[in-house]
Amino acid sequence: MDGNAGNINIWRTVQIVQAEYIMITEVILFLVGIALLVKGADFFVGGGSGLAARFGVSAATIGCTVIAFGTSVPEFVVSVNAAATGDAGIALGNVLGSNIANIALILALCAFIRPDLLGRNSNGRDSALWETGLMLAATGIFVLFALRGTLDVFAGAGMLGAFAVILALLLRHGKEEGSGGVESHGNRDVLLTIAGLAAVIIGARFVVDGAVAIAGAIGVPTFVIGLSIVAVGTSLPELVTSLVATVRGEDGISVGNILGSNIFNLLFVMGVAVLIMPVPIGNLFDTLVTAAFALAVVPLFMGGDRFTRAWAVLLIAAYVGYIAVIFGAA
Repeated sequence: MDGNAGNINIWRTVQIVQAEYIMITEVILFLVGIALLVKGADFFVGGGSGLAARFGVSAATIGCTVIAFGTSVPEFVVSVNAAATGDAGIALGNVLGSNIANIALILALCAFIRPDLLGRNSNGRDSALWETGLMLAATGIFVLFALRGTLDVFAGAGMLGAFAVILALLLRHGKEEGSGGVESHGNRDVLLTIAGLAAVIIGARFVVDGAVAIAGAIGVPTFVIGLSIVAVGTSLPELVTSLVATVRGEDGISVGNILGSNIFNLLFVMGVAVLIMPVPIGNLFDTLVTAAFALAVVPLFMGGDRFTRAWAVLLIAAYVGYIAVIFGAA
């Protein structure tokens, strides 16, 4: 018996040591993920600015296309994989939740930090207004298809067609604006953009995995992990990229990244997903909330710094309230 008890104690000790080793590893990965996110976003924004100059388009256009589509890769992978495995709810919820967070959390936070983000000069304001108009158009198109009750092949083809038109309009407008004095660094910009995007996506994965493991180890309920860590985790690339661009004064990339990501999510990501399998809408509540938050971007153009900051705080509060309502009803 004593021998068995000793073996049990040894086994328990080994398990404790293994658990501690795993926890230390997760903490290290979490910290590495944060570093990759921050530095990767810095490279991504710098490379994106250079690409704007290289191709003779505005930084806002690069932010609304290359940068936005790059930071939306996690949403694309999650939604398309969900559709391929028959989970239409995750495919739709991921897109709607990401778009709401992009505006009510990320854009609001950037506007609070720099209230002149959307109107520092006439060119920047015109670009932001143009991109906002296209984002509202994309949202309206999505809502019209959603009102049919099911997003099917017809809706998917329509959304992809609308995406192609909006993309063409964005690129045309960007050519007319020009690069705004930003300098290109040749092929280095391409390398910076690719390396930065890879670092952001890998860093986001490390942060999410590490945070989930840490939260689980300290006994945080699963639904709280999903709400606070996993949900925000898929939007980390947009969040960090836009915040870094805001701090660096790259307003066009910061705003364009958010608005372009919303266009990409609604029309391209969902367009591809519903070609794989039809996605029933069910309750229109979340779709209408997404549209309402899209419209809530407009007041950010209407006032001075104090009004913009107040509206940003209101948007963040509305986001928190929305999440509370959803999980309270769950």
